[in-house]
Amino acid sequence: MMVNNLITRENARINTLLNKHVKTLPHYVDEYVRSKLRAGLSNKTLLQYVYKYIHFFDWLISENIVEASERRDIPYTELEKLKKEDIELYIDHLKFENISNFKNTVKQRGSSDILTFINALRALFKYLTVETEKDNGECYFYRNVMNKVVFNKQRETANKRARKINAHILSSSEEIAGLLNFIKEDYEYQISAQQKERFRRDKERDIAIISLILGSGIRVNEVASLELKNVNLKKNIIDVTRKGNKEDSVMIMDQAREDLEAYLRVRNERYRKASECPFVFVTIYQRQAKEISKRAIQKLVTKYTAAFNNNSGISPQKLRHSFATDYIKNNGNIVTLRDQLGHSDIKTTSLYTNMSNEDNIKTLNIMNEHRNASMQETDKNE
Repeated sequence: MMVNNLITRENARINTLLNKHVKTLPHYVDEYVRSKLRAGLSNKTLLQYVYKYIHFFDWLISENIVEASERRDIPYTELEKLKKEDIELYIDHLKFENISNFKNTVKQRGSSDILTFINALRALFKYLTVETEKDNGECYFYRNVMNKVVFNKQRETANKRARKINAHILSSSEEIAGLLNFIKEDYEYQISAQQKERFRRDKERDIAIISLILGSGIRVNEVASLELKNVNLKKNIIDVTRKGNKEDSVMIMDQAREDLEAYLRVRNERYRKASECPFVFVTIYQRQAKEISKRAIQKLVTKYTAAFNNNSGISPQKLRHSFATDYIKNNGNIVTLRDQLGHSDIKTTSLYTNMSNEDNIKTLNIMNEHRNASMQETDKNE
């Protein structure tokens, strides 16, 4: 399978992995991936699906549910014959399988993680039973066992999820401004002389990256793939590629524009051959300027926020949450916030109305004061 070459190193890495792993799977998975790439599904999403197909096919072999000994040799007729009980056993396996996380500690999958496996399988089975076509015009098969599987994810209210997120974000305009000022004025006094050399080279770039996320709410991959030709500083607008490869124009705050301008003034001087690179944010790779990776952005955000808060730091996604919460707190409209963040469903955006609950707290405090006053009045009368 060949995937169209894209410009970024991150996309090239994903394409390489996608090509590598699809080769270990049956031909109909290759066909599925090709079909969905043509339909505009991102290679990143498809790579995650492929990882899940590898896990599923390996389980089928290990449990002797199929006769094949290699993944690529499992015919689609075996999927047609799968029973509901087989899929339910696989879900049980997903629940109780021990897995290691990034801290090398053993844990088990939560319901949200299990649902991603189920959704990946549903997508593949739907393709095989609805969208494929043999020489006679018929689909590969029509019996879709995944239609019989019911899995209810453990749900939590928007308030509970909001509280969990709220505990790990910059919760006010003052705190957001404090982080940016900390990087500009104080951070270099906390690091070694050797670290200062690298920091001074990257200072304006790093500030611009963090300021852009906090001043627009864009995603980390949208930062990494931002091109110079898509920046309009006069109008405070940047053009980004959203999820699903949708092109969008996003407004940025004045502070973000100013920090971006400061970086662009020194960009070509600090990074060798930066003028030949189309991407806004660059780093030195093999002794010349290349686009910065998403992972590098994640690391620098964690580094600065950890130093600022004296804790383990927060992710770019939490900076995005910080922007959205601050937007609502400053009387922003949920519909315009949806467009700003690039959400396809306003239900996703509505989470931030729960995170910005100061009015709710104020009302409850007033109610409490009134009740206390009433109780005190009752005590006097008695």
